[in-house]
Amino acid sequence: MDFLDEPFPDVGTYEDFHTIDWLREKSRDTDRHRKITSKSKESLWELIKSLLDAWSGWVVMLLIGLLSGTLAGVIDLAVDWMTDLKEGVCLSAFWYSHEQCCWTSNETTFDDRDKCPQWQKWAELMTGHAEGAGAYVLNYFLYILWALLFSFLAVSLVRVFAPYACGSGIPEIKTILSGFIIRGYLGKWTLLIKTVTLVLAVSSGLSLGKEGPLVHVACCCGNLFCSLFSKYSKNEGKRREVLSAAAAAGVSVAFGAPIGGVLFSLEEVSYYFPLKTLWRSFFAALVAAFTLRSINPFGNSRLVLFYVEYHTPWYMAELVPFILLGVFGGLWGTLFIRANIAWCRRRKTTQLGKYPVMEVIAVTGITALLAYPNPYTRRSTSELISELFNDCGALESSQLCDYINNPNMSRPVDDIPDRPAGPGVYNALWQLALALVFKIVITIFTFGMKIPSGLFIPSMAVGAIAGRIVGIAVEQMAYHHHDWIIFKSWCRPGADCVTPGLYAMVGALRPLTETRCDGVPSGGVTRMTVSLVVIMFELTGGLEYIVPLMAAAVTSKWVADAFGKEGIYESHIQLNGYPYLDVRDEFTHRTLATDVMRPRRNDPPLALLTQDATTVEDVETLIKDTDYNGFPVVVSRESERLIGFVQRRDLTLAIKNARQKQDGVVSSSVVYFTEDAPQLPASNPQPLKLRRVLNLSPFTVTDHTPMETVVDIFRKLGLRQCLVTRSGRLLGIITKKDVLRHMAQMMNQDPESIMFN
Repeated sequence: MDFLDEPFPDVGTYEDFHTIDWLREKSRDTDRHRKITSKSKESLWELIKSLLDAWSGWVVMLLIGLLSGTLAGVIDLAVDWMTDLKEGVCLSAFWYSHEQCCWTSNETTFDDRDKCPQWQKWAELMTGHAEGAGAYVLNYFLYILWALLFSFLAVSLVRVFAPYACGSGIPEIKTILSGFIIRGYLGKWTLLIKTVTLVLAVSSGLSLGKEGPLVHVACCCGNLFCSLFSKYSKNEGKRREVLSAAAAAGVSVAFGAPIGGVLFSLEEVSYYFPLKTLWRSFFAALVAAFTLRSINPFGNSRLVLFYVEYHTPWYMAELVPFILLGVFGGLWGTLFIRANIAWCRRRKTTQLGKYPVMEVIAVTGITALLAYPNPYTRRSTSELISELFNDCGALESSQLCDYINNPNMSRPVDDIPDRPAGPGVYNALWQLALALVFKIVITIFTFGMKIPSGLFIPSMAVGAIAGRIVGIAVEQMAYHHHDWIIFKSWCRPGADCVTPGLYAMVGALRPLTETRCDGVPSGGVTRMTVSLVVIMFELTGGLEYIVPLMAAAVTSKWVADAFGKEGIYESHIQLNGYPYLDVRDEFTHRTLATDVMRPRRNDPPLALLTQDATTVEDVETLIKDTDYNGFPVVVSRESERLIGFVQRRDLTLAIKNARQKQDGVVSSSVVYFTEDAPQLPASNPQPLKLRRVLNLSPFTVTDHTPMETVVDIFRKLGLRQCLVTRSGRLLGIITKKDVLRHMAQMMNQDPESIMFN
């Protein structure tokens, strides 16, 4: 009798920090679907159940979109309020942000739109004086105090309740989607703590964003709803299809970019992305964006963060500064990746890593101390980018729009000609230059701390600052030297030739192409090119400027690739030693499977099982004495003809359940994997049949298979291991970690230093 004729719990599941078998999961889902289709013809109830099973995927997408959109809206509103709380409070309703407070006031004037009696800074509230050195010092002190409080709460909650809630989460999600198991990383506690601490971390004023962590939050929502449907909860391969769609929903709500979210999931994070996942990702991103738009957290009835509307077309000559901005983005991205990885490695290998709370407090204190005097670093990064993107209209009051106007000018409001810069513009340029240096340096030390931290917005800010500075420089050159040959053909005196905000938009895209995602796409920091350009279109509404954006993105990627192929997230994956095989990496070394397989020369022989000559005690001893994830099964130790492969976890659970449910199974019982029981003396105890847990079609290669082919097989099929044979005789085994070790060795790296501990 085979007591495994009916499946029992946990067989086919995986232990923590192990890799799933994609082929096995695909086969199990095919068998499940075949059974459902067969039963649907038996009765009406079974037909209804089959329809419910078919629609369960769309239901999960709907729930993910609704929850992730709601959480993103709540996070946006909370961040807006708590960021302003560092500077003051609304007396009429303390839960209002500065902008909301003055919206509701009847005493707000257009010239002083940011001032209203209901909003008071802390010094004015406590001392009654809004101006003066004393008020400035008190506001300065309380700004730092609030920042320290928010960051301390964030790092404490992460450290105590959900250690996995730190960082952006993108490197780990990429690894999980490739088939790695990290229990708890997408759990309920991680979702709750990440949501709360993300608000605290961003509100503290640290140089980080919420966009990357929102992808982690959305994937937590996806994992939560997977547990409601056995179709996904019992199949790790199907679960990852849902998580791919959830990642798209996360980017959709992070940037208000549903199409960019789908492309981001396809280009950047997903390992396996079938066509049905594409449509479900599209639906999840659509629902998430609709939910966020219904909440309207930005108060502008738009889905985008930085809506722009320029009234001047771009000219071919401007491609030169656009490409130069791309070069800057590539260089900045390369600098950031190398410096940040060096700092994170130092954090891991020195005493610094033992004091994460002190590190966060120290970086927050330095950030707040240096940021407050400069208005461009004091405000939230999203507000800064929005101001840098803005075109200077007749009603703008920003320093960046302090131009000297011609009193005789009589033109429509939307057609203001280029003008000489006033003192406010020059003052703003110095402040922006200081802000650029500050953001570049402080972001290197901020990303990677034990709090939720995204990289999108800080990277955009660096590029946008550089772009605005270049844009103003080109604008003034065109005004003062319009007779130069480069301007003569397209810039007449009195014309509106150059839009500095466009340069800021182009510059904001560049560093992101260096990161490959914490958050996001592929060029400078992220190395995502296509999805990032689409995200920028949706983020700003600037579809007319597709050519300059694409030109700068490609330039940035080329420059960055000249210094290294890895983005920031791939670098962090390698730093943490996650078993991730990047499908974009090329393996060109001429080695063979026999050079990589185990056992090597002088190694102990391969641990294996025979098909009908091993006892329960032998199996239990083998499991106890080794830490392998599975064992090949052969006909006999003499012939070593391969029969199949059995997973360690399945073997352990099968024997445990057999001892509990099957009479006569003892330590001396023979374990057999054949269809028929072996011929045994009558005095022997009852044998144990375990054929059901045996994989009869493990993937095999010959010992002379090129490793280039083996690596390609592991990438495209998502293998956990493959067996090496010669004429049907088992020679050894190659696991995913063996492949990673060999690739590291071929790149002159320590093969053991990259393995996950």
